[in-house]
Amino acid sequence: MKVDPQAPRISTFTDFWPKYLGEHRDPRSRWLHFCGTSGFLATLLAAVAQAPLRMGLALLASAVIFYLSRAVEARRSGVLSLLAVVVLCAVANPMSLGAVVFAYAFAWAGHFLIEKNRPATFTYPLWSLAGDMRMVSLMWRGQLWRGDPLAAGASVT
Repeated sequence: MKVDPQAPRISTFTDFWPKYLGEHRDPRSRWLHFCGTSGFLATLLAAVAQAPLRMGLALLASAVIFYLSRAVEARRSGVLSLLAVVVLCAVANPMSLGAVVFAYAFAWAGHFLIEKNRPATFTYPLWSLAGDMRMVSLMWRGQLWRGDPLAAGASVT
């Protein structure tokens, strides 16, 4: 996502979503995101199975942090909230840190090697995570596998 320091921040996730899709126009990049996020979720599930109480508490605390931070992105980067969640989960089970590294490795390969753009994570970390989950969820439901997601008639809801 190109960043203009003079441009105002995007104020809603609804406005962010088309820009997020615009940074994922190449189906190969979306495929890498799908692999990385699916691997992240599988590893996170394994971390929960390995330490259910600690990870359960960490994920509950993470949900509270995300809920309380939901409006932060409109004003400033939510990187501290995202970092807090990563640290909480890593303390609960270090395997969850591996899940984060796995996901970002795949996603950033798509951005730097295929799309040739800067990941939205650097500017809008919380909305980027929400956008990735939404995009992958659409892919799990059979959408967004081919073509330009912003082309006329493409289903992006």
